[in-house]
Formats: sequence, structure tokens, C-alpha cells
Amino acid sequence: MLIFVLNCGSSSVKYQLIHTETEESLARGSVDRIGMSSAQLSILRSDGYKAKFEIEILDHTQAIEQILNYLQHKEHGVIKDKSEVEAVGHRVVHGGQQITESVLIDDKVLTKIRQCIELAPLHNPHNLRGINAAMQNLPGIPQVAVFDTAFHSSIPPKAFLYALPYVFYLRDEIRRYGFHGTSHFYVARRAEKLCGGDSASLKIITAHLGNGCSITAVKGGKSIDTSMGLTPLEGLVMGTRCGDIDPSIILQIMGREGLTLNEANSLLNKHSGLQGLSGTSSDVRDLLEKGGRDDERVKLAIDVYCYRMTKYIGAYAAALGGLDALVFTAGVGENSPLMRGKICEGLEFMGIELDEEANQKAVGKEMLISRKDGRVKVFAIPTNEELVIARDTEKIVNESRKKG
Repeated sequence: MLIFVLNCGSSSVKYQLIHTETEESLARGSVDRIGMSSAQLSILRSDGYKAKFEIEILDHTQAIEQILNYLQHKEHGVIKDKSEVEAVGHRVVHGGQQITESVLIDDKVLTKIRQCIELAPLHNPHNLRGINAAMQNLPGIPQVAVFDTAFHSSIPPKAFLYALPYVFYLRDEIRRYGFHGTSHFYVARRAEKLCGGDSASLKIITAHLGNGCSITAVKGGKSIDTSMGLTPLEGLVMGTRCGDIDPSIILQIMGREGLTLNEANSLLNKHSGLQGLSGTSSDVRDLLEKGGRDDERVKLAIDVYCYRMTKYIGAYAAALGGLDALVFTAGVGENSPLMRGKICEGLEFMGIELDEEANQKAVGKEMLISRKDGRVKVFAIPTNEELVIARDTEKIVNESRKKG
């Protein structure tokens, strides 16, 4: 089945065209700067051909129309006609408590996604725009929503409840939801296969470390705890997000500086984390380069980032009652041997011992990076959220056809 996978942001659309029989991505790319003066569309084919175009794109509907046009282009494309696309799979960030698995999109599902806008105001509205745009460009084609929160729906109440008056959970559904679920699901399943054991008994920690960062405890194939909470702000130190802080801090800053709610939200989500600590960049690559030139604030930012992650590994090993495997994924996790090494420092008592040579070689590829005789297997595993979306989309569309 040929699946068109979409991930829509406020001013961007990321896409892949995946053939599920071979699980090959025939083409991938993005449209950036939607609604701005010089939008850019990129395409990278499986044969290595790549191109970038500057075109005027006013909204998501035009963005998806142009992507499909280029996918059909004689010189740049990979299909003859858009009718070859059999289904569309959408990444949707928040499904709330109502949607706990991937679903075929209908009016009821759209209503539920809208109801979750309050829980994910920075994401769900753009996901909805992408769904509506795809429906306009590919009328009659099945559309499937795959939710970031779905994998974490197995987290028990003792882990998802906050110690607030219970009425806020009952009335407003304030609880831990967790994010990056599709990525955590994919790499946990890969780790299970690589471990070669009974997945029902395996205890795995997965660390998605990019500009946004989260860590998940996976027991018997299910998420039992994760670091992001009601929103993606909680947990680890991230590129521009602060992660865990004393809640009173922001109240004090708001009072002292006279910040509005929007300004406080921006401070915590866009100006904190590595950016706030270093004062120079939110990108780990930039910071490692600067850190090599004896920039003390940069070194401190990296230390805080790694220490927070190390603490979570210890906490989640306790929550799991032991540990069989630790997985690093996403931009930093897949590509930075130095950061993986710093995070694992001092965890030898838990059985986490890196093979330095293997760790250095594991850049952008799947590898065992721990000592072969170590108690805990440590892996670098490139994530593939789009493949999970394509697989779920094919499964749900086939089930719908059988019913129908």
C-alpha cells in the first residue's frame, strides 16, 4: 500500500511517501515558511536525488497540493498520478483520554481532536489544518490519525496523576499524557528484537533526545511512565524548554517582572533549556563546539542537561524494578557519542558500561554501544516515526475495508 505520511506544524509540512510492502520511503521532504514571502519545498528520493524549490505557498492546502505536484513531476517525482496514493497517515500530537490508539478519521474523530486543542494549543490546530488540507487534495482517500499520546495511554494512575485537588483531573482532565509516543514505541520494539528475549519480561528505558527531549520506562512492551506531562514542557532539559522546575519559580518571576500568561509561557518554552542556560544556542552541536573553547556557561548547560537525564535513568530503573536495555534515539541520541557518554557516566553500578569504540562509531546508525558482557544492553537506534504511522495507517484501512 502506498501511504502519504504528513506531519504538519504552524508554518511547515513534513512528508514521506512510503510503500508498506517494502517499507521503503520513496520520497521525503518538507515545505517550510508557509505563508511567508519565500516558502521552500524540498524533496529527497530513495535513489539519492534531491532538490529544493522556492515557491509561493500561502497555506497548508497549497503546501500539500504542491507536494503532490512535485511527487508526480516527470523529472523530480516518483509517481505518475496522485491516485496511486491509497491512504494518508497524519501525526497528531494530542488525543487526550478519549483516543488511545490510531484511528480512521471521521467527523467524530475530528471533533475529539478539536476538543484537545486546549491541551495542545501549539500543535493540534496545525494538525487539523493538515488533515483538512489533505482531504481537499485527496478527496475520498482514507485518512488515519496516529497520536503522540497513544503509546503512553497504558501509564497507570499512580504515574499519571498530579498531587492536585482531584477535581482538576475529573473536570479538566489534568494529568500526565506524555509525548513522542510513536518514537518511543518504534525504538522499544527494535530494542526488543535486538535483545532477542521475551518482550513480555523486558525492562527498557527509551530516551528521545532532540530539541525536544523525553524518556520513557517500557515494561513488557508498554509505557509505564514518561517524563513529559500535561504538555511537552515537563521533564528533561531541552533545547528551549526548561523541563522540571519548582512551580513557585514562575509565579515569582511573573510577579517580579510583570509577565503576562503568554509571556510566561514563552519564557518557559522558547527561552529556557540549553538556550537559557548557555545564552548562545539551543543546538547541542553548537554548544559542543563552543564548549571545546572553554566556555564555562556552555559547559554548565551541557552538564545540567546530562545530569537531569542521568537522574531519570536511575529513577526509571527503579520504577521498572530493574533494567535490561537503554536506548538512545533522535537527533542528539543518535548522533552524539560525547553526550551519550556523559549521560552514562557513573551508571556502571547499574550495569551500564559503554564500549567506547562502538559508541564513537554509532552515528546515525543502529548499533549496540555497550560492552558485550555488560548486564544492561545500550543501543543507539535511529527512530522512524513515519514508518510506524504508515504501518498503522495500512492496518486500519485494511480493517475498515474488511468491515465494509
